[in-house]
Amino acid sequence: MQMYAMNSKAVPAILLTLLLMVVLYYYLTQSRVPTYVIPTGYVFHLETPDHLQYSQPSIVKGRTDVVAVTPWLAPIVWEGTFNPVLLDSIYKQKKISIAVTVFAVGKYIMFLKNFLETAEQHFFVGFNVHVYVFTDRPKEVPKVNMAVGRQLTVRSVPSSKRWQEISARRMELIQKLIEEQLRKNSDYIFCLDVDSKFHDRWGAESLGGLVAVIHPGYYLDDRGKFPYERQSASKAYVAHGEGDFYYCGGAFGGILEEVYLLANTCRSNFEEDAKNGIEAAWQEESHLNRYMWINKPSKVLSPEYLWQDFKPRNPEVKTVRFSGVIKNYADIRPNV
Repeated sequence: MQMYAMNSKAVPAILLTLLLMVVLYYYLTQSRVPTYVIPTGYVFHLETPDHLQYSQPSIVKGRTDVVAVTPWLAPIVWEGTFNPVLLDSIYKQKKISIAVTVFAVGKYIMFLKNFLETAEQHFFVGFNVHVYVFTDRPKEVPKVNMAVGRQLTVRSVPSSKRWQEISARRMELIQKLIEEQLRKNSDYIFCLDVDSKFHDRWGAESLGGLVAVIHPGYYLDDRGKFPYERQSASKAYVAHGEGDFYYCGGAFGGILEEVYLLANTCRSNFEEDAKNGIEAAWQEESHLNRYMWINKPSKVLSPEYLWQDFKPRNPEVKTVRFSGVIKNYADIRPNV
């Protein structure tokens, strides 16, 4: 009887222990960050090949004509602030995959060939790159010879009578692309304007969590002159005296989940504005700037990464890597 009493007391304790073990197992397995949130190429230490030869770095020598770090300690990438040999040796061995989105809707298809050909020469050369072209003219997409490990996919989209509508849909389409396709096969994504071309290296130095490009038209200005959205009722609103830099809507990127959060938030805010009869001054660029003021980018690219061809190059801009080409908007936009 005594042994039976002891066993009867032990059974609930054993069951409770087993229950706690099941709960702990579930917590440890289900609460982990999904693998797609932190891609294989985004780690917290950087490994170089053994015996790699490169120039000795210095903390007292280097560029003194530009600022190379933000107040929140994100790098600002300029020519002369990184070693391309070192960076390529680190990231190529990771075999990362970079997705690129480009929208060639309506007459903007005329810029696609130059964009693709110059990307083959300068954009992540030697890496796995997958370009996704969104267009309403799939039959007019040019054939461009692409290197091994690089490919192009055309995704059809409807035409539009207003360029603002085309601009507005970009965030939605980027969000859906990440949901439906990229989480299976990509580590990073860059979203770039088609009416642009590459001139010089754009590579691993641009990789980061959330990556922004400083607009070439405003980087020397006081923030009071930035064309932020000033309607207080808008979800893109940035008040006078607020903001950091003015970022380009024509070039941004990062790891998939960071860009997904950006696209999802900007889309939601854009739709909320539309319900209230509000259209931000610069559409998705206005919403992007609002988002990046609150959600600071972890890497900032200098205006080298999206210059404007009609502007003379300033002395601090040692090279132009990517630039918007000269065009007549009246000729290419369905409305001006």
